Amino acid sequence: MSLSERAAKAAKIAEEPHLYKVCEGCDSIVTKRAATCPSCHGYRFNEDPEEVVQQAKILGSREQRSVVSEDLH
Repeated sequence: MSLSERAAKAAKIAEEPHLYKVCEGCDSIVTKRAATCPSCHGYRFNEDPEEVVQQAKILGSREQRSVVSEDLH
C-alpha cells in the first residue's frame, strides 16, 4: 500500500473514530467488531476515539512497518 493510500485510509478512520479501536499489542487499528487483532492476535484494545485519531495520523504518515499475512505467502 502506498503512502498516499495509507494517508487516505487514515483520514477515513479519523472521520469516524467511533467505528475503530487501537490494538494495545501492536498499535494496529481494527474495526470495533474485531475480537482479536488480525496482525498480532492480541485481544486488548483502546477504544478512546481521540487515541484512534492520533494513531491513524501516525500510521497514515509513514510507510508500513508491520508484517501482514500477504508478506508470508
